[in-house]
Amino acid sequence: MDKPTALSIFESLSSATRLDVYRLLVKTGPEGLVAGEIGAALEVPPTNLSFHLKALAHAGLVSVAQEGRFQRYRANMPLMVDLIAYLTAECCAGHPEQCAGVTEAGACVDAACGSARAMQ
Repeated sequence: MDKPTALSIFESLSSATRLDVYRLLVKTGPEGLVAGEIGAALEVPPTNLSFHLKALAHAGLVSVAQEGRFQRYRANMPLMVDLIAYLTAECCAGHPEQCAGVTEAGACVDAACGSARAMQ
């Protein structure tokens, strides 16, 4: 990934609504959601949602597939992984042993990981 691509992704996610949409789609995984389901889950009116979904698709963060009358949106997981790799490519100045636990910190879901989350 190059810097202009990363900047485009960050610009797209700088909207609270688009960030919420993307996180919801990441949560649902490969099944994705149709636009109406996204709007209902996030309480976003259809006209506003359409604008945000178009911006996410333009940035490559989501894919869209026509299913009859509906459009199903899915998070572009490979792009997300590429972005994470871009951000962490030079983690700890080439000393990966110093980065132990960095990837696990993001996966914490219980109180035992509170200190790891506080560092994020």
